[in-house]
Amino acid sequence: MIEKTQIGTAEAARLAVDVASEKQASDIVLLDMRGPFGFTDYFVILTAESRRQMQGLLEDIDQALDQAGMTLHHKEGTPDGGWVLMDYGNFIVHVFAPEEREFYHLEQLWSQAAVLFRIQ
Repeated sequence: MIEKTQIGTAEAARLAVDVASEKQASDIVLLDMRGPFGFTDYFVILTAESRRQMQGLLEDIDQALDQAGMTLHHKEGTPDGGWVLMDYGNFIVHVFAPEEREFYHLEQLWSQAAVLFRIQ
């Protein structure tokens, strides 16, 4: 049996970034939402180049965060829709297909948030 541990919010958001990077996601961004926004601490935004990669990223990120003691509170969207949101309470992971990422451009929408980390 794999033992779960509990990590902090910042470490959990960074874990999502690390898993996405290991699984070849592109344009990975970690935004600090704590300043002007009160609904969550961090956004992790990333792009999957195919629906198959998106499904794998969703599974791998959720598994890593679950093992780290984080609970997925809510999930919206599907890989076929091009955008999946995974809400862990204090941080939210957004996994996009390229077209949807370009269309919604969350970084511009939330431009007041500080970019803590970016992997092109």
